[in-house]
Amino acid sequence: MPDDADLPTQSVENTVHGDVHGVVLQVGAVTGDFHHHQHPGPARATLPLRCGLVPPRAAAFQERSVDLDAPVTVLSGLPGVGKSQLAAGHAERQWAAGEVDLLVWITATSREAIVSGYADVATKLLGVEDPERGARTFLEWLAGTHEPWLVVLDDLRTPADLDGLWPPDGGQVVVTTLRRDAVLRGHQRRLVSVEAFTEAEGIAYLRTALADQPALLDDDGLVRELGGLPVALAQAAANMLDNHLSCAQYRALLPERLDPTAATWSLAVEQADRLARTGVVRPLLDVASVLEPNGIPVAVFTTRTMLDFLGVDEADARDGLGCLHRLSLVAFSEGSREVRVHSLVQRATRAAWSDERAGVVVKAAADALEEVWPDVVTDPLLGQVLRANAQALADAGGVHLWCPGGHFLLFRAGRSLGEAGYHADAVRHFDDLQATATRQLGPDHLDTLLCRFNAAGWRGSGGDAAAAVEGFRALLVDVTRLFGPDHVETLRVRNNHAYWLGISGDRAGAATAFRDLFFDQMRVLGPDHPSTLTTRHNLAFAQAKTGSHDRAVESFEALVRDLERIVGPDDPSALEARSGLAAVLAEAGEADDAADELEDLLEDQIRVLGADHPRTLWTRWSLAQWRALTGDPAGAVEEFEVLVEDQIRVLGELHPDVRATREKLEHWRGVSEPDEPGRPSPS
Repeated sequence: MPDDADLPTQSVENTVHGDVHGVVLQVGAVTGDFHHHQHPGPARATLPLRCGLVPPRAAAFQERSVDLDAPVTVLSGLPGVGKSQLAAGHAERQWAAGEVDLLVWITATSREAIVSGYADVATKLLGVEDPERGARTFLEWLAGTHEPWLVVLDDLRTPADLDGLWPPDGGQVVVTTLRRDAVLRGHQRRLVSVEAFTEAEGIAYLRTALADQPALLDDDGLVRELGGLPVALAQAAANMLDNHLSCAQYRALLPERLDPTAATWSLAVEQADRLARTGVVRPLLDVASVLEPNGIPVAVFTTRTMLDFLGVDEADARDGLGCLHRLSLVAFSEGSREVRVHSLVQRATRAAWSDERAGVVVKAAADALEEVWPDVVTDPLLGQVLRANAQALADAGGVHLWCPGGHFLLFRAGRSLGEAGYHADAVRHFDDLQATATRQLGPDHLDTLLCRFNAAGWRGSGGDAAAAVEGFRALLVDVTRLFGPDHVETLRVRNNHAYWLGISGDRAGAATAFRDLFFDQMRVLGPDHPSTLTTRHNLAFAQAKTGSHDRAVESFEALVRDLERIVGPDDPSALEARSGLAAVLAEAGEADDAADELEDLLEDQIRVLGADHPRTLWTRWSLAQWRALTGDPAGAVEEFEVLVEDQIRVLGELHPDVRATREKLEHWRGVSEPDEPGRPSPS
């Protein structure tokens, strides 16, 4: 099993036993064969269908004469001119009129966000679970369907992110962006410049916004003063209503020396600060200004880390968000999961900081985002939102996330990509992170080496075991030079190099590498060190892979005894060794003994880990499989049917374990209820 890719001195003892299906990430020795079957995926949605969250219509929304009926319309303009609102208004009109049966809204701030959005539609509409394959399948479906569809790609930051991902001809596409690149024109693409409100449009907006207090609209010069910028007018109107200020009175408050829009934000913040029960508004807005403007999880603002930073309790933090919302500085409601903030507000807020303040805010935001990130992300949309926020923070935080070393969040975001199935993106993330770490910390810093460690591991998980072997081989040369042959980091890299040797097909080489590593760990760390015990675990599996099944059984039996003596019978590592023992017993042909071992293990896992722990669920998977292999496929089908529902509830629809269970369920249904006489051979 490869050591954990995020914690430099801690290993992970997670081993998969039995037949393995789909993608296996960062696991230990794998016994059994790999199978790829078509299987029933999650229940498919039917048309009409909406995917993605269309932003709510702004208060006092003004219709504007912008034609969006071309096959592809690119709305280009400066921040704050209302591009997203125009796209949202068009989308809602098309949906309400029944003009489209599929409405897809994607926040296109990165290539990964676009792929993730497409994959989400593929899962819901087509039952395709693999994210990298799902994006391509969805585009192929769009090209072949006769159903009317609309795809909105909002806030495109880099046109190159759409290379190979443009929706095909046959439906409607709307893109909003600051950019005006040549690639956004041509091939049925029409680029439309979106400008600020005309004076007439701005006055109409204020007339609607101030409808309850029409006397406040006493001076049409405010529209000119604020440049007709919709977002600035929205905040001005909110401030006037809250303070019963007329347009003329509000204009008088705008300092001449400041840019009018910047002054608008400043006045709005001052008013929000007076509304809040505590002085929480400014630090809340500071944090919001370094995260993803299109959606920040509300939970970030209520973590223990954030409440300590703010110096308030959760009720006061939520009150502060509500006050920011009242003044149109953020979009937030008690029932929503996310906080939105305009990028112009973010820029104006950050512009007022000292370098010291920037460092404090970035660190608080990073710590809070790390705290809210679950160990296992079962909601693909949540994963994408968290990664988008991590990227926004990296873009805004810059050097402050690299002092004194790389913040753990940078590594967590990359690992999340790989865990979600975006292996190529995970490799790119860590390659880019390595380049940044080299600039900030130097090529020999531990965090730079950790980036290389992660990149090599995800190359292997993405199917290129040979590249993983080479990556760890090169890394081993450098860690040996820097730390010496007996350092814990050197030994850790040797472990992963040996693991990927085995996955690449060099089973004898892997067994030899694990054996040599074991002897060195015995000498350096001692027989009872966790890393030494982990290597014994890996070596026993390597023995089974080379055909020494009896020896592997003996090795695991001895390992179980030693672990129960050293750490106790209920320690996760002891339970994992018992799982390994069951796997090699099965490979040795002792199916009954393997099943007995698994039944005893399951009882202890439920008691120690809980019935919903992923390892407990996997033991149930193995038991159902052994039941089928020993002659009771109908009983196995019943167990797999119950198991898959529990796995979906705990792990989520797209987890690899769920896919493995569905595959086996389909297979054993075919065995227990064959279409023709005769019994198919077990896979």
